Amino acid sequence: MDTIVLGFSQILTFEYIGLCLVGAVIGTLIGVLPGLGPLATLAILLPITFGMVPLGALLMLAGVYYGSQYGGSTTAILVNLPGESSSVVTCIDGHEMTKQGRAGEALFIAAVGSFLAGCAGTLVIALAAPAIGAFAERFASPEYTALLIFGLIAAVVIASGSAIEALAVVLVGVTLGFVGIDANSGAERYTFGRIELLDGLQFVPIALGFFGIPEIISNLENPERRSVISARVGNIWPKWKQIKPAIPAMFRGIGLGTVLGVLPGGGALLSSFVSYSLEKRLAKDPGRFGKGAVEGVAGPEAANNAGAQTSFIPLLTLGIPSNPVMAIMMGAMILHGIQPGPQVITKQPELFWGLIASMWMGNFFLLILNLPMIGIWVKLLTVPYRILFPIIVVVSCIGIYSVNNSAFDVFTAMIFGAVGYLFFKLKLQPAPLLLGFIVGPLLEVNLRRSLLVSRGDPTIFFTRPISAALMVGVVLLLLALLLPAIQRGREVALKE
Repeated sequence: MDTIVLGFSQILTFEYIGLCLVGAVIGTLIGVLPGLGPLATLAILLPITFGMVPLGALLMLAGVYYGSQYGGSTTAILVNLPGESSSVVTCIDGHEMTKQGRAGEALFIAAVGSFLAGCAGTLVIALAAPAIGAFAERFASPEYTALLIFGLIAAVVIASGSAIEALAVVLVGVTLGFVGIDANSGAERYTFGRIELLDGLQFVPIALGFFGIPEIISNLENPERRSVISARVGNIWPKWKQIKPAIPAMFRGIGLGTVLGVLPGGGALLSSFVSYSLEKRLAKDPGRFGKGAVEGVAGPEAANNAGAQTSFIPLLTLGIPSNPVMAIMMGAMILHGIQPGPQVITKQPELFWGLIASMWMGNFFLLILNLPMIGIWVKLLTVPYRILFPIIVVVSCIGIYSVNNSAFDVFTAMIFGAVGYLFFKLKLQPAPLLLGFIVGPLLEVNLRRSLLVSRGDPTIFFTRPISAALMVGVVLLLLALLLPAIQRGREVALKE
């Protein structure tokens, strides 16, 4: 209880409340406007946070992430356009409810389910994170090495497309992380004589290059398909008999999202798809799904918000990003001089518990923003993208330059933007590359330290219980990818 009080004592200031509200508003806006998404938005906003205090920057970025889960459901329900990838499932029954004149009912259930899931997910973080962090303090370099390898291989398993391609992309990301000066020998690596590369490649240009710029270009390629809703929203305060069938689905979604959010590669997207499948299996009449079943909105919306919240657990307790969004959050923490991991809880409790408290506050703001202001969010769909993208590009370039006052970083972002667009055209997933880039240097440091302690004996990873269990998990994941049945199941599960 004292820790929660500590958290709220940190954020109950005009500055932090304002930043939390700004994050929630931007997140909702990004969720409503199809075509950008939280990944690209966080990459664009990352340099802007450089001048902020660390806690303020993190709670604003976190608000953008879980705010986008709320906003994405609004356009998914009203105009059948998912503003965020995890809202794709909500379109199926949510928009059918709109066509039946039940849009208000769907929006209310989506908002309340999201709010309850966000609060429950935050509670799970508050309860579980200290225990996991205390356990993680028993980790030495061999355990961290095994954990980092496990995280990278898990990213390969859950990446869409070919597993071999995903593994190759991860290795490219790890290689990019080696650019700079070798910490042990002091030798230059992959600098090509450029002084700017002695400190290594910067995270911000890479994140923006692989996620922000390709997203902008791809949106410009496609004709805009936005339309203004013609159906009536109706009463957004439905009756109890309309809400009652949705409640069990909400709680099942919360449970699923809570568990899947913690797993490597989990988070909002996977949680929403699995929740929809579960609700359809449990239904007495599965034929109702796709025709306006309220459970088809309640379950996925609760699941994606719970998954979004609990995906913070591996990052805050172990220093491992469980999905690409958390990789960007990890980059933000490193940018502000914070090393993610169990030491955050023990050495910077005001930051950790302040971030937790801000999640409750942010979810409350989002509930207030989403229900009464539905009309405003829908009006924003009429803003043409050709007006938005120049603003996004200019703000991005100014932000990148301001981090190190370096034009080289802007050119780096442009180069990686071209590479990212090539990835987009070749249907290669850039997310494993970003994970590899962040985790690679940590993996190198811990691997070298482990081999130094063991005098070059690699069996150290198999003679310690925790690291041995993780390495066995790595072997099982690799073997699973070779099984034809697993490969077919993976392709079906990841097919959108």
